[in-house]
Amino acid sequence: MGYIKGLNFKRVITLFSILVLFGNNMIFAQATGATPAKVDWLEVGYYVLLFVLVCLAVAIIGRVLNVYDLSLKMQGKKGIKWNNFNAYICLGFIIVGLGAAYWSITVQGSMTLPESASKHGVDIDNMFLVTSLLTLTVFVITQLLLFVFPFYYKHTEKRKAYYLPHNNTIEKVWTVIPAIALTILVVFGFFIWQEIENSTEVKGDLNVEITGHQFGWYLRYPGKDGKLGNVNYTLVDAQNSIGLDTKDPDAIDDLQADTLVFPVNKPVRLNIRAHDVIHSVYMPHFRLQQNAVPGLPTYFKFIPTITTAQMRIKTDDSKFEYLLYCNKICGGGHYNMQKVVRVVTEEEYLVWIAKQKPFLNTPATTKPEAKAPEVKVAALNKDADKKVLSTRLALNN
Repeated sequence: MGYIKGLNFKRVITLFSILVLFGNNMIFAQATGATPAKVDWLEVGYYVLLFVLVCLAVAIIGRVLNVYDLSLKMQGKKGIKWNNFNAYICLGFIIVGLGAAYWSITVQGSMTLPESASKHGVDIDNMFLVTSLLTLTVFVITQLLLFVFPFYYKHTEKRKAYYLPHNNTIEKVWTVIPAIALTILVVFGFFIWQEIENSTEVKGDLNVEITGHQFGWYLRYPGKDGKLGNVNYTLVDAQNSIGLDTKDPDAIDDLQADTLVFPVNKPVRLNIRAHDVIHSVYMPHFRLQQNAVPGLPTYFKFIPTITTAQMRIKTDDSKFEYLLYCNKICGGGHYNMQKVVRVVTEEEYLVWIAKQKPFLNTPATTKPEAKAPEVKVAALNKDADKKVLSTRLALNN
């Protein structure tokens, strides 16, 4: 009953603030459609009213119990055994709490992503699983000790508590064991992370450039030479969206695309850039995320292992698509920064890449001795992949 007696104005205000913030976060998080989020103040008011009613109910119950306790004492009887009352509250709390945790794990836990579609993603999933099992075990043990002990060892007139102000052995145990466990997790995680973040280019890698802007993605593939041309931010204008250096020979055969397509089981090296603000290349099914920072190219290398067709079978979803998102809140149109990602066989990739148009338009010439042709930047063809991809989510360019 100490919790009810200790209920005061400051605590009510604190809980009220937490509820309002939590309610607003839930409302904003619900905006996943094609329009920006709008605050539903009626729903906010509903949560506020619900909170006020709960507080009133607790306060009324507390007053009723206080009056009942006082009436018993006035009659010469023993009052309410508050220690027993608190003990049963603890028991009820642990039962309800563990039940809620079990529901969260079984119901919400089943909403996880399917198996990783990249080689490095398997290691990330394994790390997450080990960490989750370890923390879950510690959580259950500590919560049982925290709430079952007050119930089992509640105060009685026949028993007196033994106070243990200090014990070196106990402190060593609860310090050394967690330290060893965390050290093992950190060390293994460090080596796995080092391997994942190794983006060194190796011969045979497929280099693909992704440039984020408000609000979309520019995609560029290398031509037959396998090399991406240089870019320079000073060259960006209405006709040259990525600042491609038209004087660089490697840029002549670079290709534009409106959909990311990768051959399965082949190393892909993403060259990531940003025009304006920080964006983030996020492909959850590949366990892949890397920031796109203006003026600072970043890279991420991975190997896709499951084709889109195979994942459709695994998920029993004929319309399944891998997706590229922006994982930074970069402005009002952030929600629309989506691209379809396809993983296909080597043969399908070669057919697809042969249909892509060049970034640059080079006028044909039949004279060998002619000067180098004038180079102009081609406008991005927004409909390039409509014939190939029928399930494109958003047109961003």
